[in-house]
Amino acid sequence: MAAGRWVTGLAATGVLVATGAWVRWPAGVDGPLWEEVRPVIEARLAAQAQGTGYGSARPGPGARWFCRARALDLDERDGLVRAGVTTLCVEYGARGSALVECGGAVVPQEVRLRRGPDGGYRIVSRDRAPDGAGAAAWRRDHFDPLTDPDRPDPAARAALETAARSHFGLPADAPVRECRGGPGAVSRPPVPPLP
Repeated sequence: MAAGRWVTGLAATGVLVATGAWVRWPAGVDGPLWEEVRPVIEARLAAQAQGTGYGSARPGPGARWFCRARALDLDERDGLVRAGVTTLCVEYGARGSALVECGGAVVPQEVRLRRGPDGGYRIVSRDRAPDGAGAAAWRRDHFDPLTDPDRPDPAARAALETAARSHFGLPADAPVRECRGGPGAVSRPPVPPLP
């Protein structure tokens, strides 16, 4: 009788672990394909954002945008890739020995890409939720009901801070300060750099 309970308990544990993995990693994301299209998406986002933020209008921090995309779903059909993504773009600059954060946004969007003649991907269209009342309906139409495109991603923020510190030649433990404040204004504690 005790052996039967152990088997039942182990089976239940297996179901819980499988369910957790299903929730943690989106079912429709092809890892190798994502590694090919993600840099294209992130480069396009950063290029389109350049010159649009608060820090870009200020001569001091020399701000620029850094972007990170997280795949929510990914599908390829007839050479066209549809990527449902959440993007985090943050405008960083440097002031003294500190990284300054001048602005940022988290935006769920749908990106379509096609493989070019050189074998690389190029973006053919991008769509994102409208501001205001239509945003919730757009999200329901473009993402699985179990997907939360607004879920915070601390790893993405940490990766952006690490890239920005490197770009500006700052030490890995440089504090993150607010761009709009004075030299001592701290927007939040720094996120530890990724290993």
